[in-house]
Amino acid sequence: MTHAVKKPHQRWALTGLAALSLLGSAACAASPAPSPGAGGGAGGGAGGDAANAAEPASGSGGEAGYADGTFSATGSYQTPGGEESIGVTVTLESGVVSDVQTEPMPSNGTTELYQGKFSSGIREQIVGTPLDDLSVDKVSGSSLTSGGFRTAIEQIKSEAAQ
Repeated sequence: MTHAVKKPHQRWALTGLAALSLLGSAACAASPAPSPGAGGGAGGGAGGDAANAAEPASGSGGEAGYADGTFSATGSYQTPGGEESIGVTVTLESGVVSDVQTEPMPSNGTTELYQGKFSSGIREQIVGTPLDDLSVDKVSGSSLTSGGFRTAIEQIKSEAAQ
């Protein structure tokens, strides 16, 4: 019985293939996206200036110097598959989140899955929380989408500041 001895370049090739396989698996697990009807705002994947427009309500603002009203922004974040975005609309009453909607903007099926999971679970995590106290890291198994959400919230804070 003879045993084949692998040459160093064969071992490097196999190691490289194993690494690429792991990276591919990580990319699939890390990219988020929504399923139809999975929480969120209206419309398709279009961003643009309309997604960043604020619709302040009449009346005075509340706690922490934020105006009452509805504010929207689009946040971007990095995935192994590239840059992704998610639209966020928050309604504030006295500096507290009274409503939240997300608009998934996936560029692939994996992102669609994870943004959908995020969108279906974000409401229960932040409604009733003061805007300055929001801390979102992982929602319904989706962690990367949180980065885009946090970016959008920072834009909303700037818009809503009085």
